[in-house]
Amino acid sequence: EPTLDIAVCDPDPLNFTNPTTIDNEFFPLAAGTELILEGEDDGEIIRVEITVSGDTEEVAGVVTLVMVETEYEDGELVEISYNFIAQADDGTVCYFGAVVDIYENDEIVSNDGAWRAGVDGALPGILMPADPQVGDTFFQESAPGVAEDMSSVVAFGEAISVTAGDFDDTLTAKDCNPLEDAETDRKVYVRTIGLAIDEDAELISY
Repeated sequence: EPTLDIAVCDPDPLNFTNPTTIDNEFFPLAAGTELILEGEDDGEIIRVEITVSGDTEEVAGVVTLVMVETEYEDGELVEISYNFIAQADDGTVCYFGAVVDIYENDEIVSNDGAWRAGVDGALPGILMPADPQVGDTFFQESAPGVAEDMSSVVAFGEAISVTAGDFDDTLTAKDCNPLEDAETDRKVYVRTIGLAIDEDAELISY
């Protein structure tokens, strides 16, 4: 098989001297961050709430900030994920794993997709390069057979109009999950805000 030049995060803790200060322009995270996205997918109303309380978790020798993502379909809770995120000294935002709770009828029915850097060969992925360029391709998750999401930067400056406002200082990426059908999802990030479009869901407040 051909070896693609797909980047992962260098997990050396020495690269993370101030890991919970996440100020990458396209992926800023700080305690108090709250992004809410809503949209429609296959006739269902999706709502995604992204919050950062300031809680931390040490993973693979690096202190990470916990970003909680809560997802609803037609008002019913379907998933809560606790994502472990740290910024390397060069400004790269790295993803060290996630605890995933999948819900049905308000009960946890599975933990599919959970992974942790340093366990079972998993490496931290990259959520946003320090200096993103069109063509950059990277693993967001690098847990073999469990979570292998990939992303490529495809454009800058795409003008978008969402409930939260009109923006043109943007980065557009295409994400795919090789473990599923490898179809791509479009994501758009706004400088100083973060995620504004996640395929069918759009930012309504931040």
